[in-house]
Amino acid sequence: MEQPGVGQLSVDMDRCEGYGMCQQAAPELLHLNDDDEPVIDVAEISLMRRPLADAAVRACPVAALNVSTASAPA
Repeated sequence: MEQPGVGQLSVDMDRCEGYGMCQQAAPELLHLNDDDEPVIDVAEISLMRRPLADAAVRACPVAALNVSTASAPA
C-alpha cells in the first residue's frame, strides 16, 4: 500500500529548458512531452518515492524542479 504524500513535485516552466535529465533520473514520476516540456505523472510524493523525486530535483541543471514539503494540518 502506498504511503500518504509527504511532498508535492512541481516544475517551474519558466526555468525549464527541456534537458530531460529529470526524466532520466525519475521516469516513474515524470516524462517529457513532444515539445520537450516535463509532464509530471506523479505529483503527490510518498515517503517511499521521496528519494526518487529528490534525484530528479538534483538532476535538473537549471533548478526547475521542486519538492515542497506537505505541511501538517493545524
